[in-house]
Amino acid sequence: MRTDEQPRTRWVDTSAFRRPDLRLGRLGHRADPSGTVPGDRIAVRHSVRTSTAGYTLLLNAPTRLGRRGVVEALRDAVAELRAVDLTYGPSRPESLVSRLRRNEISPESYPPLADLVDRCAAMRAATDGWFDAWAVPGGFDPGGLLGGWAVERAAARLRAAGIHDYAVVAGADLVVRGHAAHGGPWRVAVHHPTDRRRTPTVLEMTAGAVGTSGVSGRQGHVVDPHTGEPADQFVAATVVGPDLAVADAYATALYAAGPAGLAWFRGNSPYRSLLAHQR
Repeated sequence: MRTDEQPRTRWVDTSAFRRPDLRLGRLGHRADPSGTVPGDRIAVRHSVRTSTAGYTLLLNAPTRLGRRGVVEALRDAVAELRAVDLTYGPSRPESLVSRLRRNEISPESYPPLADLVDRCAAMRAATDGWFDAWAVPGGFDPGGLLGGWAVERAAARLRAAGIHDYAVVAGADLVVRGHAAHGGPWRVAVHHPTDRRRTPTVLEMTAGAVGTSGVSGRQGHVVDPHTGEPADQFVAATVVGPDLAVADAYATALYAAGPAGLAWFRGNSPYRSLLAHQR
């Protein structure tokens, strides 16, 4: 068994885990049934789709909140996901991102937008420019970390409502905290994107995020920001760490950079990578 230096994430071998709670891979990203739920917990599973992504929220809430409290917390989290899509989606002509691209507004006028821009700038610096929200036609496009940013904001809504055991899944990316309905850590299986015979890598997590690029097997969706050509050196890149927006950006950058990205990826940081090479 290998233990990640990040204290709340374990990378385990197949002899050491039961059925995963969450699966990421080419055959689909899904949440498996949770089984028996303790009497002092309320387990809820809810799926929602915005114009840009599909989300699944798994809540393992204490009964003291009551079903009404859990439903209200879920409603707040979903509202946050929809608000990010409506307010910041680059494909929406009247979103703040689109208005920023047209120089109609400044980030300083909208603190969440300023945070988004600052995060993109920080990740551009951290990846030696391999994640670059400005190296796209039309100007600034935060899409490489916008989904993770949205999930983190939705998760914050859940915690504010008193729910500290949850998973929020967005495509092949996710955030977890606390414990699953069975009482143990969240078990996340990351499948190889092209080889079904490979044993999946399994993570046991009580806090953290998994950001991926290429895990679905879709090629050509990430380009080299320096050349504009599709990235093709890695089959997939997965990054595990505390924050999904950062993990997402790192995964995109590593996928684009290929092996050269290992030179700037910080091995002493709380983020760890799992890379699938081309044969």
